[in-house]
Amino acid sequence: MTKIVGCDVGGTFTDLIYLDEATGRAHIAKVPTTVANQSQGVLAALDAAGVEIATLDSLVHGTTATTNALLERKLAKTGLITTAGFRDILELGRRTRPSAYGLTGSFTPLIPRNLRMEVPERMDVDGNVVIALDEAAVKRAAEALAAEGCESLLIHFLHSYTDPTHEKRAKEIALSVWPNAYVTAGHEILSEFREYERGVTAAVNAAVQPILERYLARLTKGLSQRGYIKDLLVMQGNGGTVSAEAISKLAVNTVMSGPASGVMAAARTGSVSGRENLITFDMGGTSCDVGLIKDGTPQVSSELEIEYAMPVHVPMVDVHTIGAGGGSIARIDAGGLLQVGPESAGAQPGPICYGRGGTEPTITDANLVLGRLNQARLLAVEGAPDIRAIQDRIAAVIGEPLGLSWEAAAAAILRIANDRMAGAVRMVSLSRGHDPRDFSLFAFGGAGPLHAGAIARELGVPTLLIPARPGITNALGCAVADLRHDFVNTINKPMASVDMGLVRDTFEAQIAEGRARLDRDGGGTGAVRVIHTADMQFIGQSHLLSVPIADPAISREDLQAAFEAVYWARFEVALPEIKANLVNLNTAVIGIRQQVDLRLLLDPVPADVHPESRSVWFEEGGWTETPILQRATLSPGTQLFGPAIVEQMDTTTVLAPGMRVEVDEIGNMIVHVGPGGVAA
Repeated sequence: MTKIVGCDVGGTFTDLIYLDEATGRAHIAKVPTTVANQSQGVLAALDAAGVEIATLDSLVHGTTATTNALLERKLAKTGLITTAGFRDILELGRRTRPSAYGLTGSFTPLIPRNLRMEVPERMDVDGNVVIALDEAAVKRAAEALAAEGCESLLIHFLHSYTDPTHEKRAKEIALSVWPNAYVTAGHEILSEFREYERGVTAAVNAAVQPILERYLARLTKGLSQRGYIKDLLVMQGNGGTVSAEAISKLAVNTVMSGPASGVMAAARTGSVSGRENLITFDMGGTSCDVGLIKDGTPQVSSELEIEYAMPVHVPMVDVHTIGAGGGSIARIDAGGLLQVGPESAGAQPGPICYGRGGTEPTITDANLVLGRLNQARLLAVEGAPDIRAIQDRIAAVIGEPLGLSWEAAAAAILRIANDRMAGAVRMVSLSRGHDPRDFSLFAFGGAGPLHAGAIARELGVPTLLIPARPGITNALGCAVADLRHDFVNTINKPMASVDMGLVRDTFEAQIAEGRARLDRDGGGTGAVRVIHTADMQFIGQSHLLSVPIADPAISREDLQAAFEAVYWARFEVALPEIKANLVNLNTAVIGIRQQVDLRLLLDPVPADVHPESRSVWFEEGGWTETPILQRATLSPGTQLFGPAIVEQMDTTTVLAPGMRVEVDEIGNMIVHVGPGGVAA
């Protein structure tokens, strides 16, 4: 019998799930995120769920500490030592621009120019020494940057992905004079070509490493003071977990760990429910994250940008994020158009209905005044919300400029928000060759089930899958995720000249290193899963395609054929006259953790529930007297029809007229969307 805690820190709430197989129960908690020190919110959530910390077998934690630090540019002061002549490598960028139709644009590199220093050294593309490393120059540069007050240091040399000898030696020299252990060598983070992307990724790691380590130290101390003696596992952006001790050196891997955990929970839930093709739709208080799961496997990418000119080329679950959450602010822009987000009221002051001084209408406020939310059961609300005052504020800020009543203005807020989120779904489906009508929409987060039905009808998605605990799905993802390590090595040669023996040896070396890291992490069952892919392109093209590889000893002919098949599936174009290029070899080594019985998520059916109803506004028919149901009463096998509102502690589900619901054996609501959809 095991006791597992999964905890996810979001922008507005910190969510926690405590799974206790001995009692057959799941305990959940949802507390406001403590932005200044997220560890306080984690400890508060443990207390709220009644967790006996000393008896836990495992605690897995997803954090937004690094992602928020990047987006808000609250980073450690970082210096760079690089190859002579390449001081501006972090500003080279690619031939892109911040706005597709903008004539101008700029960005600020993570490390300012005055903290970027050059030293004589040079490797060529084949790993041959062109200029020997000037060790004295490295020492002088490190001392100068330390004197400038830099807390963290990055060493990034040209072509170190081919031969890291110079970077390794420079790191040894730097550590001899650096005031702490925060020294990052680029090849340790990413061993692939493209100096700009590799440099920015390593710079991200260097800039967030002190922040993550301090945060984990505070959390680990707080846990140990309460008796926790096991390893703390941390969620990575690739959808796997790793020990807190190991991740402090690879801090960049925690970027986007929150969205990744939700996708992993969706994959596990969908697999148990027999629905392995899912579009995940996670709407929280601050943002909306959309991902895609094909044949039970979440899509992973190594070419994501956190923001313009900030490529982070480490494997991350491929999630598209927009600023549309329950706290997203509605406003009229300078052109007189209604906009919703990306600005958010956050946890402080929050939407108007939170009663903490918020004055700008938000998506949550619109849902409340339209009857979709229960004013008596809002989380984190101080006192009963003044519905009339919220209506008046929506009318004043949105309705009057547009000539609308408060009802029409609130409905318009939801419509604009739904359109933006439907666009995010198109980005991960249609734009990548997937028809959303072939998938189910997996809706979770505190606000996801409120909006999923409207988005499904907009895109023609036939079914929704609403998990048993939508509001804490990210925390569940932490609890069910496996251990994982990813590796990449650059080959960058035309297929005709690739040494296939080198391909096999590279894969085997990646597997060996992955197994060694899993042994250090612990926490798995001993079973290991290995996934190989190759990044390939036609010679002359710049974009890469990921090609799955079943056998490390794959032949040249089979690899060529696999690439052509992937290219055809994506573009339906054959280019037999152009030769293929093998760019990178990738391996994911996954340590399988003990599977959690998802039936633990089912609540006992309450003994005394009185029928309720209230007037709710629906796009399909306006104000409608609607049954209000408690989720715990929907036992497996239950069927019902919309319109209905289904309430539970962590979320509310809106079932529009014409929708039909079945509850499966682990408590998921399978919603057949029915008429009203628009073909994608």
